[in-house]
Amino acid sequence: MLFSKEKKYNFKHLERGNMGYDIQLFRSETKEKEQSVNDPNFFENESNFEPFTNQQYNELKDRLIQYDFELNNESDNGIEFTHEEFSIHVLLTKRCLYFSSGFDEDSIFETGMTASEFTDSGYYAKYDPQNGGWESF
Repeated sequence: MLFSKEKKYNFKHLERGNMGYDIQLFRSETKEKEQSVNDPNFFENESNFEPFTNQQYNELKDRLIQYDFELNNESDNGIEFTHEEFSIHVLLTKRCLYFSSGFDEDSIFETGMTASEFTDSGYYAKYDPQNGGWESF
């Protein structure tokens, strides 16, 4: 399995080089908070991430399934998904939606597009550390 049940998941576990190309989806309030503080270690502390509401969490879970992600494991740490066609692994926690893909172009593209599409409601913000941080339109 990509994600260990024993590890506490935070941004550091998904940095580039550890698993592949990584993108995170947070509540918009987390983006606002990160931009308002001068803390280079902001992403090291998961308590900085605004938790998803139960409704948001369930909607994200359902949307991943609608996008053909297969639920692999559900635990106290979150829900793990994979995509059969692309090399994409996803972890949905109470505070973040982590996407991790292989370095092939199709998987990177699909990871980025999926995360961007999930921001369409305005409730979520996409963070792509490989492309300079927060996505803006």
